[in-house]
Order: sequence, then C-alpha cells, then structure tokens
Amino acid sequence: MAGSIAAGYAAGVGDVELRHLRAMAAIAEEGTFGRAAARLGYTQSSVSQQIAALEQALGGAVFDRPGGPRPVRITPLGEVVLAHGRELLAGSQALADAVDRFRAGNGRIDIGTFPGVSSLILPAVVRRLLDEHPGCDIRLSEIEPADPRIGDLDLVFHDGRIDGDAEHVKLFDEHYLLVAGAGAFPAGPVPAELLDGAPMVAWPPTHHQTWLERTLAGHGARPRIVFRTAGHETILSMVRAGIGSAVLPWLALHGSGARSDDRLGVHRLRPSPSRELRLHWPARRTRSPLASRAIDIAVEAAGDLAAQM
Repeated sequence: MAGSIAAGYAAGVGDVELRHLRAMAAIAEEGTFGRAAARLGYTQSSVSQQIAALEQALGGAVFDRPGGPRPVRITPLGEVVLAHGRELLAGSQALADAVDRFRAGNGRIDIGTFPGVSSLILPAVVRRLLDEHPGCDIRLSEIEPADPRIGDLDLVFHDGRIDGDAEHVKLFDEHYLLVAGAGAFPAGPVPAELLDGAPMVAWPPTHHQTWLERTLAGHGARPRIVFRTAGHETILSMVRAGIGSAVLPWLALHGSGARSDDRLGVHRLRPSPSRELRLHWPARRTRSPLASRAIDIAVEAAGDLAAQM
C-alpha cells in the first residue's frame, strides 16, 4: 500500500512543469497573482490555472490565499517546492545557455581577456568569427589577472596557469624589453644588473608589475621607481621626456612606434624576463564549434606575432 502511494506521488510530481515553477517563483517574489501575471506577461487567470495544476500534481496547496488585495503566503509545502524549483529553473537556464553556446553560426561565445591580447590577438579572432558566422554573439570581458577564473566563460587568455579543471594551448613566450632614452644604455642586450638603482617608470603595483619587479630583483636589479602610471603610451611618453626607463612586454611595444622613434632605444635584457601566454577552456565542457574555431584563429594569429618577435 505504501509503495503504491509513493508511486502515485512520484507520478504526480512528474507532472510538474517549468512554467508552473516560474509562475510560483514570480508569485512568491511579487506577493500577488496579479503582479506575477504582469511580470510574466500572462493573464491572471492563466497564472491561477498554472498554480492549480501545480497543486493538483503535488497533492497540496503551495499558497494560502487570504483574498482581496492582501499578499498571498507561501505554505510549508510551497517553501520546499520553491527551494528545489529555483534550482531546477537555474539548471534550465544553464542548459539553454549551453545549447546556445554550442550552436555554431548564430551561437554565443564568452571570452575572457586582458589588454595586451585585446589589442593584438583578439581583434583577429573577433573579425574572422564575424566574417565566418555573421550571426554569432561574441561577449568579451576582462579577467582579474591576480585571480583568473573560467567560470561560465568559453575561453580565457591568461599569461600562466589557471586554477581549476581547465585545458590550454600555449600561444607563445612573450619577452619583456627595456625601453630607455636613446644612448642611455649600450647597444645590444643589456645586463639586468645595470638597472639596479636606475630611475624607472612603471605600472602601479598590479599582479603583473609585482611579478616583474620580483623577477628583476632576482637578477640583481632593483630599479628606483620614480613614477607609476597606468597605460603603456603614458609610460612611453615619460621615457621620451627623460624621467627614466621602462620594462614593458613585447605586445605593449608592438605597433607603438617605439622602435622607429629616434628618442628611444629598445633593448633585450640579459637574462630576459618572459611570460607564457596561454589560451584556456573548461576541461569537462564540450567545446562548441564556435569555440573550437576561435582557438584555431587565436593560435594562427599568435603564430604570426611570434614570428615577428
């Protein structure tokens, strides 16, 4: 007997639909059937019918209805159903997003990036994806360099490893170069120790700048930071003005005109600090055709840049 009751109850729960749960969540948040109907774009009678169908499937009331303009109150059964129902609704949305991402052509791709990549590699990826799939939805966001996370992103550019279950492809090793006033250092590679005590313009103490300064210190170079400013162009302007030198990544100098500027000298350091640029993606998530194509384009664009380094 008990088994048949349980089987009947399970069958009833199986009749619950996502639209019933959406209506229930809207009523719980809005307080009345009327406001919930307006939010969902339904008639009030339609919302009432959905809740009636839900209660019939569950075998009990999910709301106490005091009548009149007074707000409805959720029942203990309703609290249980709503707690699990919200999880189902969130899962349904996640499924819809995953399917949306998987579809090529009119699909969606979310990419995390940082400034150097955004100016030189990412434009090639975006341009070619839009050329090949004009209807695709490309969403870009800058990641936190000190704590990069993939989360719901499909791809993440980062100079190093990312914690968590992720796969990656190495794009290239990017060297940091010394930029100084013309004639300030001898031609050719400059020994890092010559920077010890030398005036230098640098970024604020971000994740990357802190790493760079520690790396230089490990080679016996502790420059005297005379000015910190965000923006590679601003740093180059200060070097041109003669306030000090700077150590910048190759991507920051590419296309800046620094090499052809007779007021500046660009030198390789010895030993040369470098960072490994990688493209990451979630290990346990099936890659969409759009994400796979983006990886191929990024690898090709990175190869072209590496050949110029």
